[in-house]
Amino acid sequence: MSGAEAAGPGGVAAGGARATGPRGVAVNGAGAAGPGGVVRGARGAGTADPGDLEKLRKALAAEHAALFAYGLLGARTSGEVRAKMTAAFESHRARRDQLRTRITALGGKPAEPDASYALPFFPSGTALAVKLAVHLESGVAAAYLELAAARDPELRRQAALAMQEAVTRSYSFRPDPPAAFPGMPPAPASPPPSPPPSAGQMGN
Repeated sequence: MSGAEAAGPGGVAAGGARATGPRGVAVNGAGAAGPGGVVRGARGAGTADPGDLEKLRKALAAEHAALFAYGLLGARTSGEVRAKMTAAFESHRARRDQLRTRITALGGKPAEPDASYALPFFPSGTALAVKLAVHLESGVAAAYLELAAARDPELRRQAALAMQEAVTRSYSFRPDPPAAFPGMPPAPASPPPSPPPSAGQMGN
């Protein structure tokens, strides 16, 4: 092998041969051979913790499913609800593209979306469409919750932001706002107002 031939992933040279250093130990961007011929050093650029990559792939799968469903919901709603569905679709598309870019940059291969996805129920009306949107955001938030446990601090930061967006969208679809103090017992209902006195009672 000529000296110009560089080692690729796993120490395999571009020409198919294996680039070796002293003591026959493979040398690549991930580290240099130390005492005893053991490769040492940090992970090179373009690689990531396998667990982080798997978490990224799960988040991407959730985004693919959300985009499929929101495409259907946007076609079956109108007015303000449809505007919310369209905005959610655009947000999820942006997140999907970010995940694809990150996976590629870390040396992985982003998965393509499935041709179709099974829905938990069919959104035959506006109420069911809103219910499905809330369900979708819960699933996306769960995927990003797992990504929040990544070893890479930047991935954890991105996951936290994505979770915040998903929860905010979920509440925007609910007909009632969330409780001001979740977990606290509800305030007692106010007693009904007393009826005004009748004419006979006023004469007495």
